[in-house]
Amino acid sequence: MIEPQSEADLADAIRAAQGPLRIRGGGTRAIGRPVAGEVLSTAGLIGITLYEPGALTIVARAGTPLAEVEAALAAEGQRLPFEPMDHRGLLGTSGTPTIGGVVAANASGPRRVQAGAVRDSLIGVRFVDGAGTIIKNGGRVMKNVTGYDLVKLMAGSWGTLGVLTEVSFKVLPATSARAVLLINGLSDADGIRALSMALSSPFEVSGAAHTPSGVDGHPVTMIRLEGFESSVSYRADELKKRLSGFGDVAVETDADRTRAGWDWVRDVQPFHNRAGDVWRFSVKPTDGSLLGARLGADALLYDWGGGLVWALAPEGTDLRARMGDVAGHATLVRASEETRARMPVFHPEPPALAALSDGLRAKFDPRGILNPGLMGVARQAEAAHGSL
Repeated sequence: MIEPQSEADLADAIRAAQGPLRIRGGGTRAIGRPVAGEVLSTAGLIGITLYEPGALTIVARAGTPLAEVEAALAAEGQRLPFEPMDHRGLLGTSGTPTIGGVVAANASGPRRVQAGAVRDSLIGVRFVDGAGTIIKNGGRVMKNVTGYDLVKLMAGSWGTLGVLTEVSFKVLPATSARAVLLINGLSDADGIRALSMALSSPFEVSGAAHTPSGVDGHPVTMIRLEGFESSVSYRADELKKRLSGFGDVAVETDADRTRAGWDWVRDVQPFHNRAGDVWRFSVKPTDGSLLGARLGADALLYDWGGGLVWALAPEGTDLRARMGDVAGHATLVRASEETRARMPVFHPEPPALAALSDGLRAKFDPRGILNPGLMGVARQAEAAHGSL
C-alpha cells in the first residue's frame, strides 16, 4: 500500500506508478465495480488547515476524519450544510469516514432538499491528476471566475479524475431547535403527496422522508423543521394545519429522538444487517411512488420528498430494468463483487454524455490508472485495442 504523507509525496507516487491505483480514503464506501490495483491511501493527508468561523469557511486535507471536521465546527456552533451519510452500517464496512471521501462520493443526506448537495457547499479543491500534476481550483469564497468549475466536477467523481488532497467548504450555523411532523399509515403515493405539500410551503422544510415500514413496522411520513425555537414552533403549528387532510399529525420535538430518526433515514438503517442488494434511485419526486410500485423490492425508503428511492432486492436482481419510462438514475450501492463486476453499478450514460465523460478522464488521467473501471469499463483495456 502507498500512503503518502504530503501532497508532494502523492504527486511523486502517481508519477512513479507503473500500473493501476486503487484510491482509498477511510475505506468505508466500497461502491462501484471492483478495482484491481495497488492501494493508494490518503490517510496520511490529515489536518484542518484553515478555519474561519466568522467567514463560515473551513479547509481540511482530504484524509482528515469527518468526525474531526464536524467536532471543530460544533465547537463554534456551526455545521456542514449537507448532512453527509455514513455508509458503514449499510455496506458492512469499518474504517473512518474522511472529508475527502465525502466529496469524492458527493455523499449528501436528507438536508439536501434545503441546503443542496456536497458540491453546492464545496468552494475549493486541491488534487493530483493521473499525470502527477498538482491542480488547485476555487478558493475560500463562493464566487468562482475560472473557466472550468473543477470544484463541482470533482464532487462525485470517485477518484477517477484525480486524488483529492484538500477541500474547502462554506459552512452554516448550527440549528438551535428541531421539530418533526409525523403522519402514520399513509400509502407511498399519499405520503409523497404530503411531502410535496410540505416542501412547496413557505415553512423551510429541511427533511422530507417516507417509509412503508417504520421502526414499528407501519408506514410513517416524516417532515423536519429546523431553526430558532420560536420559529420552529410557529412553522410546525402552521404546517400541521395544512397537512391535516392527510390524517392525524403528531409533532416530535425531543432532541435525541428527532436526531435518531433522521440518522435512521440518512444512513438507511432499515436495510442494515439484511440480506440482499441495495439500489439507490434518483427520480422526480412525483415519480417516486410509481417507481417504488414497479420495483417489487423487498423494502423501500423514500427521501428528498420522494426524489431519492432506496430499494432492497434479492441478490443479483437488476432493478434498473424495471424503471420503464420513469426517468432518472440508478446506482447499485451494495452487492457482491461478482454482481458488481457483472452488472453496471452506475447508470449508463447517454452517448453524448459518455463521450464527454471519456474525454474528461482522458484529459485528467491520460494513462487510465486512477480507479480504472470503478465507474464503468476500464480505459486502459480500451487503449490496448487502440480505441483511445
